[in-house]
Amino acid sequence: MELTLTRPDDWHLHVRDGAALRDVLAHTARQFARAIIMPNLQPPVTTTTQALAYRERILAALPAGSGFQPLMTLYLTDRTAAADINEAAASGLVQAVKLYPAGATTHSDAGVTDICNTYPALEAMQEHGMPLLIHAEVTDPDVDVFDREQVFINRILEPLTVRYPGLRVVLEHATTREGIDFVKSAPDTVAATITAHHLLLNRNAMFRGGLQPHAYCLPVLKRETHREALLEAATSGNRKFFLGTDSAPHARERKEAACGCAGIYTAHAALELYAQAFDDAGALNRLEDFASHFGPDFYGLPRNTASVTLEKNDWQVPASYALGDSTLVPMHAGQTLHWRLRD
Repeated sequence: MELTLTRPDDWHLHVRDGAALRDVLAHTARQFARAIIMPNLQPPVTTTTQALAYRERILAALPAGSGFQPLMTLYLTDRTAAADINEAAASGLVQAVKLYPAGATTHSDAGVTDICNTYPALEAMQEHGMPLLIHAEVTDPDVDVFDREQVFINRILEPLTVRYPGLRVVLEHATTREGIDFVKSAPDTVAATITAHHLLLNRNAMFRGGLQPHAYCLPVLKRETHREALLEAATSGNRKFFLGTDSAPHARERKEAACGCAGIYTAHAALELYAQAFDDAGALNRLEDFASHFGPDFYGLPRNTASVTLEKNDWQVPASYALGDSTLVPMHAGQTLHWRLRD
């Protein structure tokens, strides 16, 4: 069995920098034409100058002959000014701005401490039509980790869409039924990305046979009822939902540690994992829209014209991949996948 799709894009991707960048980028470039690149480096990418320099490093790290295009973002802080947004928009190469609540996830310490501090930047973004990409979790220690997305939506995201009705917003890596319901009911300026790991796994994966650090991500995996809601949304044909892997490479020793890093690496087999989720749901006919059409439509970019082909053909995922001077453990390491991208 074969499935041919318009070459897709990844609307949420971490590729790191330096040697790690060179090791992981080929996985993405093999499958995707473009990707929204996350700005949470150390130090974070907060200016257009930094974003363009990072873009050049990504282009230099691509395999020879690759046509992959990185779509750059800025890291929103309490000090991001309207002038910073104006410069980003004028560059034509910065596509969006990422909001990390301070302390919410990996390399988010420089993130936003109070949404009110970002109002000048958000007003400029609304004026330029530049999307705000949100890691939608509160960091209040009194809020249960499994409820942080829902509380963020209620406290911050819903009021924000009322205050800035023209602001385009992406609820990144949606993980809850409440998140899906919010996006469905919100104006057309609001969309969401959904990861392969949140489509395929529920929170049991973190504890099966012992504590599983390579199944730990943020936002954390949720109950089965939430996974079912994500799968229904992804396969529904609703153009508000599209592909964003949130593939996050971490060195093995940083995952298998007393305080392990959050993140699941899926770039090695992103399309194969999504195909499995859609196949399991009997919705392979909906995969192309989700993976290839709805993302560029929301961002106002042309759809790709090239294609990729998936074959239903079993293969075993390697136990690890190189990551600089270390290794990383990918999702489903050592397991059999039933779909494979044809070279």
